[in-house]
This record gives sequence, C-alpha cells and structure tokens, in this order.
Amino acid sequence: MRIMDGIYEKVDYQNNSSILLHINRETDNYSTHWHTAVEIIMPIINIYTIIIGKTTYRLKEGDILFIPPGELHELIAPKDGIRRILLFDFSLISNLRGFSNAITVLSQARLINEISAPDIYPQMKQLFDNITQEYTGNNSLKEAAIYALILQMFVLLGRKYMNTVNYFPDLKLNKQKEYIEKFNLIFEYINNNYMEDISLDTIAGVAGFSKFHFSRLFKQFTDMSYYDYLNQRRVKEAEKLLLNPNLSITEIAMRSGFSSISTFNRVFKSFKECTPTEFKNLYRRRNRAMHE
Repeated sequence: MRIMDGIYEKVDYQNNSSILLHINRETDNYSTHWHTAVEIIMPIINIYTIIIGKTTYRLKEGDILFIPPGELHELIAPKDGIRRILLFDFSLISNLRGFSNAITVLSQARLINEISAPDIYPQMKQLFDNITQEYTGNNSLKEAAIYALILQMFVLLGRKYMNTVNYFPDLKLNKQKEYIEKFNLIFEYINNNYMEDISLDTIAGVAGFSKFHFSRLFKQFTDMSYYDYLNQRRVKEAEKLLLNPNLSITEIAMRSGFSSISTFNRVFKSFKECTPTEFKNLYRRRNRAMHE
C-alpha cells in the first residue's frame, strides 16, 4: 500500500525492516513522487516506463534502473506485466568509510542493460536475482545478506562510472589516479563538515587546487557545481532531521549547514518542491492518521 501526502511517498517498510521488495503486477500508474529510499526497478514481463525530470526511460524485460533518493519520478504501467521494485534505506551504507564518493554515482539515474553496460550487466542481474531469493526465502540474517548484495551492486556501479578515464581523459594515468584520490578526500571532507561554512576557497585548498581549477574539475567529476552538491548534501541531512518532532525548523537549518531560515527555505524548496515546514507538517499529519 502506498502512503502518500502530496508528492512525498513514505516507503511502507514492514517488520522493522529497511528493505522492501515488491513484485509489482499493478496496472495503475504512479504519479510524480519522491522518497528518501533508493529505488531499483527491473521489468520481468512486458515494458515499464519511468519519467525522471525531462528523461523518459522505457524499460524492456531485464533492464535495471537505479533511481536516486529524493528524485522526482513518475511510473507508467502497461495493461499487463510484472516487474521487481526494490526500495531500501541508503543511509545504512552511505556512511561507510570511503563510500561517500559513491553518492556521486547516484546523483543521477543509472540504466543498466546489455547495451548501456554490457561489462557489468550479467553480474548486476545475478545480484538482483540473489536479492530476490534472499527476500522471499526464510534464511536467517536475511537483511544483512541483502545489504551485502546491494553493496556489491554499488561497487560495480562505482568502479564503472567513477573510472578515472571517464572523468579526466586528457590526463596521464598517474595524474588521473592522483585526482581521484583527491576527490575521495574532498567527498569525505564534505560528508564530515557539510554543517559548517565550507567556502569554495576552503574546499579547493583541501585538495590543493586553485578555486578556478577546482570548480572546473568538480563540475567535470560530478556534473554539478560545488555549491549545488553541497546544498544537495545539506538537504538530504535536513530530510532526516525534519522527521524528528522535537527539533525546530531553525535548529534543523543550523544542523544542516544553512546560515539562515530564508536560505534553508529557498534551497530546500528548489530540491523538494515544498518548504521544510510543509515537509514536516506532511509527515506529522501522516503519522497522526496512521495511529488513529
């Protein structure tokens, strides 16, 4: 059952789990929505259409689409068909040491099939099959086993899409590796200090670049500006804090790294299409309704 309020969907995890695998046979469409979970979709029978921003993905049987947390998307079903839809809490693995840079891999949707990613597709499909077997089976430590398989998926994605050749093709191999190490350091620094005022000069200095060189490289590496990336990280933290009824909007803004309520409201709305207060009230009303 979908739990919706506006365009925000709260994933209905069950039995105190943080993983949900749905063998979806529904013919109803899912209107534009977003959630904090990562979503992985693979059609089993017939096609399935997903619209993310201005991009339409028409998934064929066996195609695998990774949808980032917080991404607005719409699902359009055919008149009949079956597809697997896996949703899980990404925060449980995103905080692993050295894993923060993998978040950049999920800054956009990733389509994995025999054409787009022939080098990793067979392994990715096998991992999804193994996750399904674990989820539907009765083995002990089921959730741990599934997260271990999910980690393998992200290792495949990271090694493919964070290949140095993809980002710095004009540099020699030793310089490419040096830059990748520096960016790993940058992402770790942001992940640990996003609540502080990290200026462009400061973050460029962390890696030993001029701010102009850093800005160009960062855009090349992440496909977004440094400040957009920093704001995205802060908004993701704010999403979690807003679910705490004991925290005020002002306190959440400060903890998330925003210097003022007006900036917090503006940036949050640009990402989520609602204000922090609206987000908090939606969640509060939903919880109240669920317990009545």
